[in-house]
Amino acid sequence: MNDNGELGDFLRSRRARLRPEDAGAAFSGGARRVPGLRREEVAHLAGMSTDYYARLEQGRHPHVSETVLEAVARALRLDDTERGYLFELARPRTPGRHRSSPARAPRMRQPIHQMLDVLNDVSPAVVINHRSDVLGANHLAKQLITDFDALPHRDRNLARFVLLHPAARDLYQDWDRVAETFVASLRLASGRHPDDRLLNELVGELSIKVPEFPTWWAGHRVDQCAHGTQRLVHPVVGELTLSYETLALPADPDQSIVLYTTEPGSASAETLRLLASWTTPTNTHEAAPSQAPHG
Repeated sequence: MNDNGELGDFLRSRRARLRPEDAGAAFSGGARRVPGLRREEVAHLAGMSTDYYARLEQGRHPHVSETVLEAVARALRLDDTERGYLFELARPRTPGRHRSSPARAPRMRQPIHQMLDVLNDVSPAVVINHRSDVLGANHLAKQLITDFDALPHRDRNLARFVLLHPAARDLYQDWDRVAETFVASLRLASGRHPDDRLLNELVGELSIKVPEFPTWWAGHRVDQCAHGTQRLVHPVVGELTLSYETLALPADPDQSIVLYTTEPGSASAETLRLLASWTTPTNTHEAAPSQAPHG
């Protein structure tokens, strides 16, 4: 873990968001030169020396036990996602050894295609990997969000669409919140797959082209995007509110299906039914889910 700048940046960002009273400690010392907790306060809460914690935060400690990481996670009040991210960042990295998935995106298995077809008139559904590459989308999802099949292969990525496509800012009523959540998801993926070339290229592209991206990325927020709510303004049917759930596919560890639903009996449910009825595919070719890029 030599010179692990990402780990240090993450710890400092989590330390800065906590006030002494939030962490359950009544530290004194007058005016503070830095926001949040001081290093010595985190060290005190974690039950270690200030020097040890300082070296940890500076990325200069080559071997860190799980016990120490657990203590730091508790002191900084990390949630489960942040805790997992901390452990990933602290894992020793052997030069030349790649821990990431292959650059070439896997294809969906045929049963997943069939699942998307079954959901076609019920729920928009998208299958993505850790980079948010769209490996497949049913017809209703393509009508709701965008026709991924019509995009160049490299652009068939949900995060790239949300952050870069001009139509996305009109589609998502709370674009800033949705976009920042996708950045948090990419930040989490980068900790798990630090050597993923395509992921690193995506992050680099977004950092240049999206003005808000550098600030969001520097905030070190991490999010699995497991569930949430999105408010959309569709160009054909108008406003609707959708809940989404991201479900892992156990047989395909790097793939998840994102299902969008509406509250039964709501105006949004009727709007989604209207969209489905207006855009029902007329033939098998139109209904086929989009295919993943090969990298």
